[in-house]
Amino acid sequence: MKSDTKTIYAQSSDIKSRTYLEYRKDMKQKAIAELEVLPWLKGKIKKKDKKARVEKFGGDKFIWFLRKGGITREPDFIIKYSNKKTKYIEFQYAKEELKAYDFKISKVAPKDRKLKKRVPKTNTKILYIIKPTGEFAILEPSWIANNSKETVAPAWGNAPVFRVSKEKFTKVLQKDKKLNTVCDLIDKKNKILDFQHEVIEKEKEELSHLLQQVLDEEKVLKIMPKTLDGFFKICFTLSHLEKTPVNTSLWLIYLLLFLNPKLNSYKIFQLVYSLDFLYSKVDLKKNEINKLVEGIKSLHRKLQQFSKADGSFQSSKAIAPLEDTRYSLFAINILEDLTQDILFYYGSHPKLTPINKIYQTIPEVDKTFAFIKK
Repeated sequence: MKSDTKTIYAQSSDIKSRTYLEYRKDMKQKAIAELEVLPWLKGKIKKKDKKARVEKFGGDKFIWFLRKGGITREPDFIIKYSNKKTKYIEFQYAKEELKAYDFKISKVAPKDRKLKKRVPKTNTKILYIIKPTGEFAILEPSWIANNSKETVAPAWGNAPVFRVSKEKFTKVLQKDKKLNTVCDLIDKKNKILDFQHEVIEKEKEELSHLLQQVLDEEKVLKIMPKTLDGFFKICFTLSHLEKTPVNTSLWLIYLLLFLNPKLNSYKIFQLVYSLDFLYSKVDLKKNEINKLVEGIKSLHRKLQQFSKADGSFQSSKAIAPLEDTRYSLFAINILEDLTQDILFYYGSHPKLTPINKIYQTIPEVDKTFAFIKK
């Protein structure tokens, strides 16, 4: 494996204020929608061609984010028809009904260098979903080019777009009751994602408060690397400073020694955050991967034991139920990421099962969403 396959996802000027983990969250919102829509899309295509195969496509086919940085420009889905023809699907969705609908020109009609003009793609279709209404359209690029005007979209960094008016777009929209269920689940999972990531802001505030006390109250701040709490604080600080430990693989193996049956959800959050931080910085050997996989499996079993019938997670009476659930969800989400990443970069492993949907390992997403909503 090349040494640059795990560099931090970020090429933006504001990287110093955001971490690799926060960029992943942005990428994951897109992945949640794509992975939930995929089964519905398969059903639509198979109604016309029972033997057709519909799959996720592109650089993020197997993992939800690109550790090298950047965003894949490849289509989101691929359709392999029974007659051996292939079509690609670009997927877009709107969170609300809009006055007009934008499509990036580069995805619809890239410029042909020989003809010196834009030519609509013939091997690609555009799937557009309006989430709150459960409406959709599967469009040919030529239709978009012929029924739009060229402009720029400030929301996409002033990227050139084809803009279709609401009046024209409404005429091609279709309704599907099954799509309402899909869109509802996408919204719930995105809200769970936002909920779990609030723990990062809480930890920033806590560490900031400790550091301020050193100056304001002349207190001594001790971070002991021989405790899980100290190890976490070091990893959390290094992450935000964009620094990498020299002996990263040794740190990771040492960190796994903190794994024990008495860990509550907060301690598991600290352990998983630190594991993820260190894992992204190093190329591991086979024996190190095996130890990490054992740790992932053990942590996953522990989190499943915390799961309650109402969708919450409870590990300790000393932790408020809402925070207990937040820590558990964060850990579950990162363990899913690590599972996919190991399978992608290091190959199949007999003790790991691929993750097909984000939050696949939450027992009941609907109940968990209802609990945090309360």
